[in-house]
This record gives sequence, structure tokens and C-alpha cells, in this order.
Amino acid sequence: MTAPVLSSPAPSAGPAGAAPPPGRGRLRAAAARHFGGLPAPFWVVFCGTVVNRVGTMVVPFLVFYLGSRGVTEAQTPYVLGALGAGGLAGPVAGGWFADRVGRRQAILAGMVATPVSQALLFCSPGVLTLSLAAALVGAAGSLHGPGVAAVIVDSAGPSRRQAAFGLYHWAINIGAATAGAAGGFLVERGFWLLFVVDAVTCLGFAAVAAAALPRSAPHAPKGPAGGGGYGVVVRDRLLLAFVTVSVAGECVYAQTEFTVPLAIRDHGLPASAYGLVAVVNAALVVVLQPFTNAWVLRFDRMRVWAVTSVLLAAGVGLTGVASTTGGYLLTVVVWSAGEVCAGGIATSVVADLAPDDARARYQAALNWARGVARFLALGVGPALYAAAGPGTLWWTVTAVGVSGAAGALLIRPALSRRTP
Repeated sequence: MTAPVLSSPAPSAGPAGAAPPPGRGRLRAAAARHFGGLPAPFWVVFCGTVVNRVGTMVVPFLVFYLGSRGVTEAQTPYVLGALGAGGLAGPVAGGWFADRVGRRQAILAGMVATPVSQALLFCSPGVLTLSLAAALVGAAGSLHGPGVAAVIVDSAGPSRRQAAFGLYHWAINIGAATAGAAGGFLVERGFWLLFVVDAVTCLGFAAVAAAALPRSAPHAPKGPAGGGGYGVVVRDRLLLAFVTVSVAGECVYAQTEFTVPLAIRDHGLPASAYGLVAVVNAALVVVLQPFTNAWVLRFDRMRVWAVTSVLLAAGVGLTGVASTTGGYLLTVVVWSAGEVCAGGIATSVVADLAPDDARARYQAALNWARGVARFLALGVGPALYAAAGPGTLWWTVTAVGVSGAAGALLIRPALSRRTP
């Protein structure tokens, strides 16, 4: 079953035989390019992602929650590092699960495991148990990712993958825009509300997936490549080179989730200031992503990736000179521009590299690289911030981002030879 193509019928002449205004025709054509030709499973994960991301509040506000629990600045890296370590295990298990058992089942497992692990985090009495629970949250929260990505790859042909993943990134930010605003409001009334909302929306995604996703992928292979393990991934040197480059960009972006909140907190600003930062970032992506999607498709992906890496590095690095809410919002505009242009590129490149019967494991490799970046950002970032000072951290972040841009240009010729 496929979803109806969201394009308009051919324009008919009006009563006087006149064609529709040119602006309306261009708008319809743009809508068809962005939204048309994608089947029902894609829209299921799109809608489920919006539902889920609307309630994704616990992790973004974790630094503030830990502060409310009496966790000191010196202890915070232990909990955040555990969260990042858990994020390394989740994609590996999720990729194997989605290729071997099924995309739908992997999504359901992740969406049920996430609120259970968050409940353990809420009930944890000390730093050690908070760290253990955070590791479970990191694993559970990343378990469904490869399955979702594989559904998108299964649904979209090579010519539509980058646009489809760009729309998926748009869905994430539609939810994030709401979550940032609601989270900043709810946190003032009790952190327990964040946990409740997060749990409800995870189960909402699970319900959508259970009701509407097919039990097996369309045109599923008869057997998993390489016996279902990760040998097929490890042997692909070009994939490994690309995910290594991705680590640099993700290390930079991950600072916006955890070290930027530390800087905001240390300047005496409330949690709602970070909520506003999250809302502005998400709102910029929501407004600009559909238009940017079509525009960046005209350019070489890796050149765009290099430019976006520099924008992200510059925007996040400028956090070092911000001290007011207005200053932080100005930095958001810069790194959001990089995020908007990069949306969908990495996942579409990995999808083009992947064999048909290892799609989820290839996406898991990318998600694992992002987990490595989050682990480094969560463990090393706050530790460097506390030990060497904010200035050292922000200069290091800038250098890492520029290095990632250079790496993208170095592997560009090899990617161009192998991908469409």
C-alpha cells in the first residue's frame, strides 16, 4: 500500500481560461518535489517521529535535572558520560535487530524500553545509580534509530533518499520545537512532568508503529548479509571513512545539547533560557528545511557537508563569547544554518553505500558514530569545560569542526565514484 502522492492535479483554466498565478504553480511544484512519491511506511515513521519528539524532554533538560538532584559540576560528567556510553550500545543492537528480526519490532522495542529506563533514572537515589540508569536511557533511546532509517531507505528510491531523510530531519525538529517550548514551561512546575510526557509520547510512537507499519520490509532479502553480523560493515573502508568524518561534525553538534546548557547555567540564566534556545533552533529548521531540501540537492553533497561543518563549528564556537540570552540566540542562528543545510546528507550517503540486505546495519554504523560523538561530547566536553575552562573547549570545538570539513573534501572523490 502506498500513500497518496501529495501533489496537486494539473491546473485547469479558470472561467476565463486563465492559468493559475505563476506563484501558486511554483508552490504546488515545490510541494510535489518535497512531499510526493513517498509511500505509507515513510509517513508512518514521519508522524510517529513527530509524536515522539514532541515529548523528548528528559535528555535535553538532564543537566538541569541533575542540578536539582544535588549532582555537582564535578560529578555531572560521570552521568553524562554514562548516557553517551549507553548510546554506543543502542544502535549496534538496533541495527542487528532491524535487519534480522524486523524494522517494526526494533522500533517497538526502543519505544517501550525508553520510558522504562527513564523511570529508573527518575527513581535513582545517588550518582552511581543515576549513571547506571543514564546508560540504560542512552541505549534504549537509540535502539529504534536504525530501524526507522531502514524504513525510510526501504520506502524511498535512490533519487528520493536525501529528500526523504531531509523530511525526517524536519519531523524531528517539528517535535523539538514543541518540546523545547513545553519543556521550558514544565520544568518550572516539576521535573516529573518531563518524565511523564516523554513516556506518553514514546508509547504513542509505539502505538502508531504497531498499527500501521508492515511486519516485514517490502522486498525484504531472503537472508541477512554476512549472517546478520557486522562483518559486512567493518569491511567497507569507505563507509568507515565517512562515519569517521561524521564523528567530527556530531562532536560539535552534541555540544549544543549538553555543554551549551552548562554555559547558560553558569551565566546565571534559567533553564527556560535553554528552552528558548532549543525552540529557536527547531523553529528555524522547521521553517527553512523544506525549502533548503530542494536547494541543496542541486549541489555536490560532500561540498555542502564541508560548508555546513564550518558553519556548525563557527556557531557553536561563538558560544564562548555569549553571556546573555540574546547572545546565545545569535549563535543559534549560525549553527542552525549549518544544521538545516546538512539535514539528510549523512543518512542518504550511507543508504547509497549499503547493500540491500544490510541497510539497517549500515545506518547503525552511522548512528554508532554519532553515539561515539555524543560519548566524547558528554564525557570529554563537560570535563574539559570544568578543568581547562570554557575558552579551551570552544576553541577545540571549532578546530574539530574545521577538521571534519577537510576530511569530507578528502573522501569526496571516492564517494562520487561509488554513489549515484
